[in-house]
Formats: sequence, C-alpha cells, structure tokens
Amino acid sequence: MDQPCDVSVDARGLDCPLPLLKAKQALNKMTVGQTLEVTATDQGSVRDFAVFSQQSGHALLLSEESNGEYRYILRKA
Repeated sequence: MDQPCDVSVDARGLDCPLPLLKAKQALNKMTVGQTLEVTATDQGSVRDFAVFSQQSGHALLLSEESNGEYRYILRKA
C-alpha cells in the first residue's frame, strides 16, 4: 500500500480493546472508501482486527507485524 491513508491512528502502548476502539471511533468519522491506518503494539489486536473486519464489512487491506509493531489498513465500507 504505497499511497498514504486518509486517517492514521497511533494505538501503540494501548492494550486490548483500546486499539480497536480507537479504530472504530476514527471509522465513524470517515466517509465510505476512505482508508484508515492503525499502528498498535498489542499482539491480541491481530485477531481483533480480523474479526472486526469480517463482522463490520470494512475491508482489512493489510495486517502486518514488524519488530513487535502491528500495522493495519482498513477501507471503510
């Protein structure tokens, strides 16, 4: 994903369920088709974002981990 995302949320240092909560709050303010980038350090967020994407219909475009940091990109449905 080379182009910049429309909105970024830094949830590093926050434990479950706060990274997902912050993502939901950001998505609520966004318009359909916009992209959200979330950076987190909570390893439980991997499952949280996968399940949230399936249940909410928002597309999980990217889910990656590097050096204990997790990065997610979602497209608002």
